Amino acid sequence: MGECSNRVTTQTLELTASDTIPIPPPIAKPSSDTNNNTLLGMASYTHGASNTPLMFTTIGKILRNVAGEIPDKQFVIFKRESQRKTYGQVLEDSEKLALGLLHLGLCQGDRIGIWAPNDYIWVVTQFAAALAGLVLVNVNPSYQTEELKYALMKVGIKAIIAPPDFKKSNYYNIISEIIPQIREGAIGVGEVESEEFPDFRHLIIYNGGSGGFKGAWNYDHITQLGTGEDKKKLTLIEADISPDDAANIQYTSGTTGSPKGATLSHHNILNNAMFVGVRAGYQNTNAIICIPNPLYHCFGCVMGVLAALIHHQTCVFPAPSFEPLAALEAIHEESCTAVYGTPTMYIDMINHPKFKDYNYSSIKSGIVAGAPCPIALCQRLVTEMGMEDLAVCYGTTETSPVSYMSLLRDAPEYRIQSVGYVMDHLESMLIDEKGKVVSRGEKGEILVRGYSVMLCYWGSEEQTKKDITPDRWYHTGDIGVMHGDGTVTIVGRSKDMIVRGGENLYPTEIEQFLFRHPQVENVQVVGVPDARMGEAVCAWIQQKDHFPGAEQLTEASVKEYCQGKIAYFKIPRYILFKKEKDFPKTVTGKIKKFEIKQKSTIQLGLQNVSYHYTEFY
Repeated sequence: MGECSNRVTTQTLELTASDTIPIPPPIAKPSSDTNNNTLLGMASYTHGASNTPLMFTTIGKILRNVAGEIPDKQFVIFKRESQRKTYGQVLEDSEKLALGLLHLGLCQGDRIGIWAPNDYIWVVTQFAAALAGLVLVNVNPSYQTEELKYALMKVGIKAIIAPPDFKKSNYYNIISEIIPQIREGAIGVGEVESEEFPDFRHLIIYNGGSGGFKGAWNYDHITQLGTGEDKKKLTLIEADISPDDAANIQYTSGTTGSPKGATLSHHNILNNAMFVGVRAGYQNTNAIICIPNPLYHCFGCVMGVLAALIHHQTCVFPAPSFEPLAALEAIHEESCTAVYGTPTMYIDMINHPKFKDYNYSSIKSGIVAGAPCPIALCQRLVTEMGMEDLAVCYGTTETSPVSYMSLLRDAPEYRIQSVGYVMDHLESMLIDEKGKVVSRGEKGEILVRGYSVMLCYWGSEEQTKKDITPDRWYHTGDIGVMHGDGTVTIVGRSKDMIVRGGENLYPTEIEQFLFRHPQVENVQVVGVPDARMGEAVCAWIQQKDHFPGAEQLTEASVKEYCQGKIAYFKIPRYILFKKEKDFPKTVTGKIKKFEIKQKSTIQLGLQNVSYHYTEFY
């Protein structure tokens, strides 16, 4: 893995043995940690001591083992497609695709993209890649031309699997616009050569009808290509894959403006999935998990699919993308026992006009993650949906993803007041601006160290070194407070990031795109409060004074400029036109983003909106 060769030697922090504490029995939460004398001098450091050992295996081996044990148990249900697949069927279909990809010439370590909504082929591709030693690259189904171009180039994707279109996005048109050579190919033949994308070779289209597409392989054809020689090759590759090999690349928004490819190993995501399942109680029950979350996020493909795999459970996917009514129907029709969601998803489900038309008596548990969850919403999930075993999770893609999670032994009313305890086998500490560990009850940036920390940002050595210290502490950029019992409450961010409905957005990326508009002189992007999404994107734009032959920019014209080029959730909801003098600056000329956020909130009349951080500190 030459792209992630910047592994460093672990160093020892100056912490005494007494600072390493196993998770203690729950205690009453102090009413004011900062004034609690018992916390003075107690470091905000915790270690997830565990009697459960880490696994050292690969995704492919786990799939083969489980499919061998319970081949006829339902593994995944895709409601909109009317697809119900057992563990044995998932293995069979994944193996066919893996053999076909090897027959096309893909080699161990090559990157394969999946650009699709939640459907069965997504899961098959996930496991086919794992079996064949390929690195799965999750491509957001909302990506448009500029974002897809970057995604293909950054990690050197060799093949991509996609439907021809989804909703308003015509995937075939988008990729053939980026790589015109595709349209020069024969129908049903997806081998491509492009000077601009030297690594890219194959476009594979599924659900494309009988006609086929120029320059694109038909997915069904690929699954029939495997030969006896390919099977021998697959056997050798499976035996050669190491748990520490890269298994998955997930793009995260970047502070520098370009997304970063967080590279996760089999070891990273399998163990995180296992311990999420343990804390959710899946090892002691027969769970049917409703997953409306996107598979391209860790929430769907790791906490959902892999956790279910390890604990022999069933996943239910209500629709290709989130639809609150479809989720409610799936819970009712499949008697789901657990539900996943971001705060925004749960808000939309509970507030749906038909919410009371369905039966939720089967629900015992649920997981809320992706953004800080208001306590009032958590209370409604317990009382109105029956999630007595509701767990709150916190983490980042770079930590595979969960770093903190509730323990079900705590009472629900206490459990929902924080993001829980550090995960098994992980360390975490909170530091101040000088890098010193803060005392419990004080605010500090959350750092995480352990098996879950990613290998690297693919092809971005400097950014990796910036976010992961030489002693392997990952800087999350989130600000929290550690309480006396080791639980943590998220209170803000140090990184310049917007959390919109569970999507992490960096303003710089949106700013750099808007700067390309010939009439834009200056632009600053911030997040403002939004009761449903948590935060909404707001852009301050300064127009150029003199631009010959051009009309004045309007909110509508800026949004139209964004359409089809960047994902819909990055397009600013609010656009405020400003003069140069309006932009607040420090004495050294640096833009004061926090002041822009405050002024925008007031100008838009959002001061009283309750959102992610309103109720915390």
